[in-house]
Amino acid sequence: MEYTKGVELFEIIAEPNRRAILSLLVSSEQSVGQIERQLRMPQPAVSKHLRVLREAGFVEATVDAQRRLYRLKPEPFQEVDAWLAPFRRFWSAHVDALEYYLDRMDQATPTQKKTTRRRRGPNRERDKGETK
Repeated sequence: MEYTKGVELFEIIAEPNRRAILSLLVSSEQSVGQIERQLRMPQPAVSKHLRVLREAGFVEATVDAQRRLYRLKPEPFQEVDAWLAPFRRFWSAHVDALEYYLDRMDQATPTQKKTTRRRRGPNRERDKGETK
């Protein structure tokens, strides 16, 4: 991936509404109306973000009767994944260590009944069953 193209791709997916749209499209293709309802965004905003994503190659649209259905295109995500590959070593060891630590915690912690926490403050004596 060329640097300038990589920067453009990251600028496009950096926008929170576009990421939300992409997240919806991971599970299935969606119409503008479906995206609009799920994200509670106005239709013009959804259309604008979809146009940017389509022009960048992240999504493609097919016509189904009177509506357009949008779905993800894998190629740009494969490019981003390829660009990130050399950097994975910087975080993968930390993620592996966290996973190991959490696994050890699960094994070391016996199953316990949930206990309720005591309230703090002026009524704490009463909460413990004591009267004033």
